[in-house]
Amino acid sequence: MIEDLFDPKLVSQLLVTIGDVSDVTGIPQRRLRYWEDKKIITSACTKEGGTRKFDYINIKKIILIKELLDEGYTLETAVKKIEERMSTLKKSFSLLKDKIDQK
Repeated sequence: MIEDLFDPKLVSQLLVTIGDVSDVTGIPQRRLRYWEDKKIITSACTKEGGTRKFDYINIKKIILIKELLDEGYTLETAVKKIEERMSTLKKSFSLLKDKIDQK
């Protein structure tokens, strides 16, 4: 069931440390920091020099990028595909919101 895959309350509160993201995805912390330096993903730091924490959207991007890299895409191409998908999702949800607001 969809409820088993998506918990809105959890998603809205989800902030996961870079170590946990690395453990769960298998992507080394060094690579996650590199992606952050390249502005591919963003983190929230608790304070200057503090622990990096990633939200649901960035964790989703990390997982999707990893899947595309595992399929043989270059990092540049994977990022482009993910950004296109995110743009499409944003546009679609914006249109849906507009339709709901008109009712």
